[in-house]
Amino acid sequence: MGGPPEHYDPETCASFLRELGASGERVLPIAEAALALASFERPRVAPKRYRDHLRLLGRDVGRHPGASGDIGEQVRALNEIILLKHGYSGDNQTYDDLQNANLMRVVDRRKGLPVALGILYMHAGRAQGWDTVGLAFPGHFIIRLSTGPEQLILDPFHAGRICTAPELRELLKATAGSGSELQSEHYTAVSDRDVLLRLQNNLRARLIQTEQYERAVLVTETMLMLAPDLPELWREAGFLHARLGNMRSAAAALEQVVLRASEDVSRHQAAALLQQLRSKLN
Repeated sequence: MGGPPEHYDPETCASFLRELGASGERVLPIAEAALALASFERPRVAPKRYRDHLRLLGRDVGRHPGASGDIGEQVRALNEIILLKHGYSGDNQTYDDLQNANLMRVVDRRKGLPVALGILYMHAGRAQGWDTVGLAFPGHFIIRLSTGPEQLILDPFHAGRICTAPELRELLKATAGSGSELQSEHYTAVSDRDVLLRLQNNLRARLIQTEQYERAVLVTETMLMLAPDLPELWREAGFLHARLGNMRSAAAALEQVVLRASEDVSRHQAAALLQQLRSKLN
């Protein structure tokens, strides 16, 4: 796997992201990848300042007295450097602002969504060699820090608090509904590719909600760079292109669904839609 792009032009970033997606690795240069994704919205912004800031976060955490302590002290180092020294926080006031899912703008504004802040925590922790991963918790992104047999679950959006089981249960009910109960899969570690897709999905969902379909297509295409094997992304791309009247692009996307879908129902539905589109092209 090669290094991150020296310049953030769309072609170079696309190549970088496709390489990450094809690598099959669970652990990726996650903050660099998030910056590359952010660059599609800000193509003329140079990466150096953001890379320097990421290095600074890692260096400052490593120099914190807690970095050489136990797992609780490591959490303190992350929180005091990221939240207190560098001033990051969860954006409760303008949560749905698209800037909260663009890592460049998160760095500029020092606030963002749970998954964006989680990426900064994961990056700073990994700079010390610490085992930090994102979890498959629904509705709200959280991370896990592990040292040997010890594990702590952190919520970067809510002041980096350490989450106990009762707090996680309360958080789940608040985000997924009062009838929800904690399941073992909610604690499952996810790949970095899944974390990056979750970041982009926040953008895509908000763009669709505000009927910004052209931008939603672009975001979906960045997701496909990382995950060309996911038929649901191709299906979403097909629907968005069709809504915009890009029938050839819609047909090409649905062809990928037919090729890649493992479920007969999904494959047959895509094939039927594809036939309808082709009839309009002839």
